[in-house]
Amino acid sequence: EVQLVESGGGSVQAGGSLTLSCAASGFAVAGTCMAWFRQAPGREREGVALLGASGHTNYGDFVHGRFIVSKDNAKNTLFLQMNDLSPIDTAMYYCATATRRAYCGWSKAGYDVWGQGTQVSVSL
Repeated sequence: EVQLVESGGGSVQAGGSLTLSCAASGFAVAGTCMAWFRQAPGREREGVALLGASGHTNYGDFVHGRFIVSKDNAKNTLFLQMNDLSPIDTAMYYCATATRRAYCGWSKAGYDVWGQGTQVSVSL
């Protein structure tokens, strides 16, 4: 069974850092496009970061160099290191991948496997 499990969320003050993890099972993250999305209350789910199969990365416009997406193939885990967090980063963060077809973009519809999410809360 293909599964993604996020962890690492929590509450931090503005300017702080968190590193999220997404443990994958049932498939190998190596050679697979992986994505991070987030959803704040009352807002659409938006793309945060992409890590392509080749290692190419792409980030949402709001990231401004604060986040780094990476993966550990040996641990079959995706990471999102988030620095200089702000209250506007408060959201549920999800990792996702596409197993039915090759897809690596910003559309939520392109991904068929999602984790349950991990909450990030940033206060002033």
